[in-house]
Amino acid sequence: MKVIVLGAGIVGVTSAYQLAKAGHEVTVVDRQPGPALETSFANAGEVSFGYCSPWAAPGIPMKAMKWLFMKHAPLVLRPKLDMAMLSWMARMLSNCTSERYAINKSRMLRLADYSRIALADLRAETGIAYDERMQGTLQLFRTQQQLEASAKDVKALAADGIPYEVLDRDGSIRFEPALKHVRDKIVGGLLTPKDETGDCFKFTNALAAKAEALGVRFVYGTTIKALDVEAGRVRGVITDRERMSAEAVVVALGSYSPLLLNPLGIRLPVYPVKGYSLTIPITEASRAPESTVMDETYKIAITRLGDRIRVGGMAEISGYTNDLGLARRSTLEHSVTDLFPGGDVSKASFWSGLRPMTPDGTPVIGATKVAGLFLNTGHGTLGWTMSTGSARLIGDLVSGGQPEIDVRDLAISRYG
Repeated sequence: MKVIVLGAGIVGVTSAYQLAKAGHEVTVVDRQPGPALETSFANAGEVSFGYCSPWAAPGIPMKAMKWLFMKHAPLVLRPKLDMAMLSWMARMLSNCTSERYAINKSRMLRLADYSRIALADLRAETGIAYDERMQGTLQLFRTQQQLEASAKDVKALAADGIPYEVLDRDGSIRFEPALKHVRDKIVGGLLTPKDETGDCFKFTNALAAKAEALGVRFVYGTTIKALDVEAGRVRGVITDRERMSAEAVVVALGSYSPLLLNPLGIRLPVYPVKGYSLTIPITEASRAPESTVMDETYKIAITRLGDRIRVGGMAEISGYTNDLGLARRSTLEHSVTDLFPGGDVSKASFWSGLRPMTPDGTPVIGATKVAGLFLNTGHGTLGWTMSTGSARLIGDLVSGGQPEIDVRDLAISRYG
């Protein structure tokens, strides 16, 4: 079939690659001049198959109230008269129960573990390099209370057969030797050894080149105006340059997906949650992390990417704004210098991106009420982690095949 993929971020490019492998004639459309220039550009670098949890969790409402008064808060809320924001927040709060958390985390772990296999296969198939490391993620706890609260995550990991190890202070330092310099600031950690790291921008660009070699056509610098729908079936896409015909369309526009779907009466509960990152050159390797350390107190990931450290995280709910707040930079600098002192943060590059979050933390993958129109969006902070598995699923669904894992609870129909 002729298939158009909307969006050239990590989710869109992996989708295009899989669809081309399945024999389809694929075109990718994006407003940017190249791949991975928005949310995929400078994300945290985690490929966290095990460290994979919904933001909506028991206790989050109370924690959010406390965070409002923290100098270095992991969550920043800038409320406005925006019905989409208010509706999304209400739905998220309704998912902050033990029952919903267990359901949503299980969904996420299922897709993440499938993506782990898919990424390994793709890496073997293509040989692409992207500063990748396969050394795990250490969720680092500064307090005993945080260590004890990880029991709910341990339970979910065990139930889904995901390898993990609970570490004390010495065990955490054995895994990340540079932490010996701050041993008195930590009490332990939760290690998920199957997690990986890598530069999402490098990966996406390398895979886009492989996709082009398979015949995928990339149309950059093009604004998508509307979906062309006739008699309940998608017929193509209307851009600022032309009308493009297709037998199937995959929407992989991240936070902007709902804006395109609203005119069709498709209410996709995805809202932008802004994240920030610093990229810092490594000046002393022995004081840098070996893999990813997730600072649980500030919800910030500190990841080694080749000769750089990527410090990423935070959640700012402020709509479709992408300005760089200096207070957010201060929080990133505080986390990394507190755990890994000695680096020169003055040489860091500062970035922000809009993550497409669903209220339950699970992406939306599958068909819509419009024939031939498919969604692959809403991955939140885990687009890099879940991209390869999501692409396999969308490739199977568009082709009319049977996916290898259950996808029924990933579809938009779960929202009623």
